[in-house]
Amino acid sequence: MQRYAVGLPVGKFVRSGDYVSIKPHHCMTHDNSWPVAQKFFSIGATKIHDNRQIVMTLDHDVQNKSETNLRKYQNIEELAKKMGVDFYGAGRGIGHQILVEEGYAWPGTLTVASDSHSNMYGGISCLGTPIVRTDAAAIWATGQTWWQIPPVARVELKGVLPKGVTGKDVIVSLCGLFNNDEVLNHAIEFVGSEQTLESLKIDDRLTIANMTTEWGALSGIFPIDNVLKDWMLRKASMHAQRLRNSSHPRLVSREIEEFFALNTLSASPDASYAKSLTLDLSTLSPHVAGPNSVKISTPLTEIEEKRVAIQKAYLVSCTNSRASDIAAAAEVFKSNPSAKVAPGVEFYIAAASTLEEEAATKAGDWDALINAGAKALPAGCGPCIGLGTGLLKDGEVGISATNRNFKGRMGSREALAYLASPEVVAASAMKGFIAGPGNYTGSSSVVSISSPPSPAPSSAQSSNAQEAETEILPGFPPLVEGEIVFCDADNINTDGIYPGKYTYQDSISREQMAQVCMENYDSNFPTISKPNDILVSGFNFGCGSSREQAATAILARSIKLVVAGSFGNIFMRNSINNSLMTVELPNLIERLREKFPKTLTRRTGWWLRWDVRRSKVVVREGPEGAEEWSLGVGELPPNVQDVFVKGGLEKWVKARLEQ
Repeated sequence: MQRYAVGLPVGKFVRSGDYVSIKPHHCMTHDNSWPVAQKFFSIGATKIHDNRQIVMTLDHDVQNKSETNLRKYQNIEELAKKMGVDFYGAGRGIGHQILVEEGYAWPGTLTVASDSHSNMYGGISCLGTPIVRTDAAAIWATGQTWWQIPPVARVELKGVLPKGVTGKDVIVSLCGLFNNDEVLNHAIEFVGSEQTLESLKIDDRLTIANMTTEWGALSGIFPIDNVLKDWMLRKASMHAQRLRNSSHPRLVSREIEEFFALNTLSASPDASYAKSLTLDLSTLSPHVAGPNSVKISTPLTEIEEKRVAIQKAYLVSCTNSRASDIAAAAEVFKSNPSAKVAPGVEFYIAAASTLEEEAATKAGDWDALINAGAKALPAGCGPCIGLGTGLLKDGEVGISATNRNFKGRMGSREALAYLASPEVVAASAMKGFIAGPGNYTGSSSVVSISSPPSPAPSSAQSSNAQEAETEILPGFPPLVEGEIVFCDADNINTDGIYPGKYTYQDSISREQMAQVCMENYDSNFPTISKPNDILVSGFNFGCGSSREQAATAILARSIKLVVAGSFGNIFMRNSINNSLMTVELPNLIERLREKFPKTLTRRTGWWLRWDVRRSKVVVREGPEGAEEWSLGVGELPPNVQDVFVKGGLEKWVKARLEQ
């Protein structure tokens, strides 16, 4: 981050917790490019600051042939052409895969995208992290946006992957074993011996890095090594054969050799970490996540005994639809030549990109799946985001090689969704119930966790912290108060706050957003909450996708402050960018849970007052005269207040451009 932070004072070294301006190497937007463009133009920008920095792809809603969607896609393509931006059209592939296979995501650089699975770039040693639409508009206009440097977690991998165990099993196991927000809002460094890392192919690393998003992390990065070098050289060779007489603009063998001769990426021997976790790969067996949560991880052998019947299976998404994944799924059917997809099961496949589909077709794997009864979809996100053909219906059970199985994400809220590796998905499709191909019998994972204690502040530091007051900028409220409405649940994700089916309906009104706010969590929320309430919820609130409507829908209900035990970082970004205030207060959540029986949403009759100047929250447990107590909270510094005062990041950037 030191390399990509701009405007730092001389001698300043960035540290966890710092708010910095960043200038990323590349920035990708997808179907949300048109909403980003509308923000871009609304702030008075007319020209993209650096058109070589920006990449536009179309991948989410590629099955939608409506006039509205086709017009939007045409607008994006014409904008890219006008601005001289690299553009990849509908059906070419998922944006994250394109950035990896086309060399935009490059080892040792910072690349961002307005999508929550930007973490995937860490699989090729590129620091990938998500931004949101407003950030993207800021980067288009100025080349920059803001970032808060996260704490860093060290995840040490030991041993080697056994036969029949995949990168998907690694990350599904990590999500299930460390399921108490151990790495929430952290940057993860994966480390291990040369032998250990050699057992993880790049496709495995991409899967692991991709799903660090579901684990709660802001990024997950692997070191630069010979495995990566060999993979990049193979990609360069494939491009050279495909392009014949012209060279690829980024992936060229000679330049890759020169890069690896001069560059390494590994942690300093004396680096300190906020968390240290260890996983012994040799003890892993295939695992299945779910239903409807990545935090529930079960060894395949256990769930196989239950013969959980399925109606749909999916081999789609940027997580596990590369040629190697398709080959692993095809092998399940090739080893049983007469086998077909089970009666009553629909098996959908979509490659991560056309290049991956071409490689799978050349190897005979794509046709093997089609001949077995799989149904092909165009390269794109599709069912993973709950768009297009083959969504889960009421009462159905599905198993997928995607990255998310949140309730209602892949279709009906009354369906059950599980996640697994491509070969387990294929075997389940063949047998009609959740099952593996039978090539492994494993044991339970042996893991250890350590978290070094934070150094205690000196008495002088404590005294100063108590006495110091935060400067309040003109126009920012020094006090924010209201009645607490309590949504008693942890891990309320962005699908719960603002359902995915509305995300790409760009014409939806503020009033409509207010009515569907929290629909997938509690459909009664709009009738219970009132304007100026303080919305309070549990831990990891706003985890999941990068959709900024999760913040703006809450604002549409005239709720200006959300308090939680902890937040998903991408929700925090969206909140700041759109002037929705947030405060983390885990003690309040514990107190509310002591006092009130669990229900989805309740009016508490309690009142909360946030004293911004003194970085303190006062809670009154009832009407006037009831018991009060207070707690210190994190400071909201003036540079962040300024975004709120301007009315959000868009208007902040506009003011900067006008200067």
